[in-house]
Amino acid sequence: MATQAQQHATRRLAARLVLVAVGMFGFGFALIPLYSVFCVLTGINGKTGRIEQSAASQGGVDETRWVTVNFVANVNDVAWDFGPIERQVRVHPGELKKVVFYAENRSGRDMVGQAVPSLSPGEAAKYFKKTECFCFSQQPLKAGERKDMPVRFVIDPDLPKNIRTVTLAYTFFESRTARPSGGSLAKVNDRDPSG
Repeated sequence: MATQAQQHATRRLAARLVLVAVGMFGFGFALIPLYSVFCVLTGINGKTGRIEQSAASQGGVDETRWVTVNFVANVNDVAWDFGPIERQVRVHPGELKKVVFYAENRSGRDMVGQAVPSLSPGEAAKYFKKTECFCFSQQPLKAGERKDMPVRFVIDPDLPKNIRTVTLAYTFFESRTARPSGGSLAKVNDRDPSG
């Protein structure tokens, strides 16, 4: 038979192991949002920042140089037509610019999509700030519906001078968390997956 001291030590070890398992689960659960915040702060992985429109024009406009912004649109297993109205624009760093993307649901059912942005070169991501973007929230589209979706952005004048072209790409995925039900669109909460 085990002594009282051994039983107490076994219980303490079991309690510690349970705490470690719960801690590992919690860390794994928190890792995705922590990684997303890290990417936004550092500009790694093409994540762009978000800024209020009132703060967007406070840095001044650098009219001595131009930056070309290319737009790329992709869909991932979604029966949508999706793309920019203009495939390319030229902006002065510090200039607030609006561009429009369109999405059309070609499927025979109501759907909710989520756009995930990426910017290259990655070094430019920390200088590219959006004040408005359809990627900030999920986008419900009824069967056959078409929607125009604006993006407003500013490129910080501190963008390194050797960067003259950036590419903003979006990929639309069907949202598995907010599906339409019963022929009507489900209520979708706004969220910021990437900024």
